[in-house]
Amino acid sequence: MTYVSYEEWNQISDTFPVNESDESKGALSVLEWAYSTYTADKIVYASSFGAEAIVLLDLIARVNPSAHIVFLDTALHFPETYDVIEKIKERFPSLQIEMKKAALTLDEQRGEHGPALWKRDPNMCCHIRKVVPLQEALSDKTAWISGLRREQSPTRAATQFINKDEKFKNLKICPLIHWTWDEVWEHIKKHDLPFNKLHSQGYPSIGCFPCTSPVSEDGDSRAGRWNNSTKTECGLHA
Repeated sequence: MTYVSYEEWNQISDTFPVNESDESKGALSVLEWAYSTYTADKIVYASSFGAEAIVLLDLIARVNPSAHIVFLDTALHFPETYDVIEKIKERFPSLQIEMKKAALTLDEQRGEHGPALWKRDPNMCCHIRKVVPLQEALSDKTAWISGLRREQSPTRAATQFINKDEKFKNLKICPLIHWTWDEVWEHIKKHDLPFNKLHSQGYPSIGCFPCTSPVSEDGDSRAGRWNNSTKTECGLHA
């Protein structure tokens, strides 16, 4: 696995080109830097195909139309999520979208860990179906792109454009940290981008269907994930 030293990370962080005066609030500058710094085989965007992801896919396609995109296909996503992936493929046919599956099928997981693992031990389920597949996808990568925004939740409020990722031993690049939820939707509407229809039904954040619920208007964008649980992250962004 490629590891970025503290010295290299600190140097990049200190000299990172940021231009927050443009409409993209620095996102395009971040992406231009990322794709000019890392060769195509050393950087990947791990996309959820949620609202933030749709914005990022649009911006990435402008900078690198043939960028590598990986989707962690847990086999537990809503049909609406798979629908929007197909629409994105039609809108941006040059993007290289990889559907990354877990090593265990749901039947195999049930046989090894019992039924409804997501209910009894959601951390283990996320580890098997998300964390390990992303570890595999990033095993030969130097950097990966994520759609985290500071506004999303308290656990993401300190996210930087460039983050040293101890879990995956590389750099995590987050171009949308300064975007608000309203700005995400303004961009989607302005550019007539396809989006997951569940967003119009009270789902600001959309993951696997057993662990995602609609939220009230006063809830933060992560409130519908692992409802009635202290769990707030799937383990990718610890």
